[in-house]
Amino acid sequence: MMRLIPLRLLLAATLGASAAAQAADLLETFHAAQSNDPVFAAARASLQAGQEKLSQGRSVLMPTVNLSASSTFNDQTIDYRPATPPLFTGGTARYNSSGFGVTLVQPLFRQQNWQVYTESDLLVAQAEAQFKIAEQDLILRVAQAYFDVLIAQDSLQLVSAQKNAISEQLGQAKRNFEVGSATITDTLEAQARYDLTGAQEIAAQNNLEIRRRALQQLINAMPQELKPLGREFKLEGPQPADMEKWVDAAQMNSLQLAIAQAGAELAEKEVARNRGGHYPTVDLVANYSKNSANGGSFGLGSDSTSKSVGVQLNMPLFQGGAVNSRWREAGANRERAQQELENARRSVATQTRQAYLGVVSGIAQVQALQQALTSSESVLEASKLGQEVGVRTNLDVLNAQQQLYSTRRDLYQAQYNYLVSQLRLKAAVGSLSEEDLGKVNQALR
Repeated sequence: MMRLIPLRLLLAATLGASAAAQAADLLETFHAAQSNDPVFAAARASLQAGQEKLSQGRSVLMPTVNLSASSTFNDQTIDYRPATPPLFTGGTARYNSSGFGVTLVQPLFRQQNWQVYTESDLLVAQAEAQFKIAEQDLILRVAQAYFDVLIAQDSLQLVSAQKNAISEQLGQAKRNFEVGSATITDTLEAQARYDLTGAQEIAAQNNLEIRRRALQQLINAMPQELKPLGREFKLEGPQPADMEKWVDAAQMNSLQLAIAQAGAELAEKEVARNRGGHYPTVDLVANYSKNSANGGSFGLGSDSTSKSVGVQLNMPLFQGGAVNSRWREAGANRERAQQELENARRSVATQTRQAYLGVVSGIAQVQALQQALTSSESVLEASKLGQEVGVRTNLDVLNAQQQLYSTRRDLYQAQYNYLVSQLRLKAAVGSLSEEDLGKVNQALR
């Protein structure tokens, strides 16, 4: 009797030693994605742009210096009325005038500028949190794409193995029919199951190509051999084994919550900034200018230099109601930001509980499927033995084979889902890092 060969032994047999040595693992795939994924590259550029907010916020407190210069050709005609002494005779004067000036303005009191500066710290914090989320998202996307390829490979190998097993059953049914020990029904049943498995094999091949292309999008290269899950795969529960402690950790460290918190603080500062539209501004103003002309109204050239230093006060009195309108708008946005912060708190708690339960239920599911796999193997052996002694039919054997392959595929999928759930739980509390991916990588052969 033929025994079902486990998929990972089939993979080991089909891959040569050199190919196994070149197989990429999860960490290598992640490093390739770090360098090639356009989504992550865009997030890195967004971080660089966001960090500039601090310099921009600081600039509104610094002095501004402006240089102006001009050179003008003048064509001037003067006729005096009534008649004047010869000293003031009219006529046409053509001359060139030029000059330059430098103006320095140092804000002394501008309430709105100070608020802009304090807001810049929050904008940078948001940008950094967004980038950390992008890093964690890349880890999850790489892990998911990596395991999607593995389960697609597993499914194809299982369908191929099942097709071979059904082919043997089909051959046996045909031989039994020829010698008269079985009916044509057994042959037709095996043929139908063989044809169906052939269609499933085509679908599995197509799905594998799709999954490989999805991974290619991340690493910008067609993935070759990937290291599969090792036989020393271990199930480990969350530590601490208390869901509410994970929720508490998420409330303190969640990156999504940090972004929402910064948004609420920004909205509060926007209220203060727009209230400052009613406040006066005080600036230190210094001017230096120098002008020269080689002619003038009386035919004489001139050179002049001007210097001034002073304090300038501006007091807004009325701007058509715009200041009050922007103040009310900022107040409404503050309320919106506070509600979004509360929603973020609840969402983070829900996501953390879901991730925790995903790990716990994943362990239970893997263990149940491991037991189911053992039972399915026993059912298949008993069905084949029963067929030999005449108490089981060919259809019973085919059904047992189908159950075994389906259970094996579900087990592989549950194992991969469990590993990804571990990463999602760490991401939910904002602590997912490359080190966590390395621990998952150790489960690969």
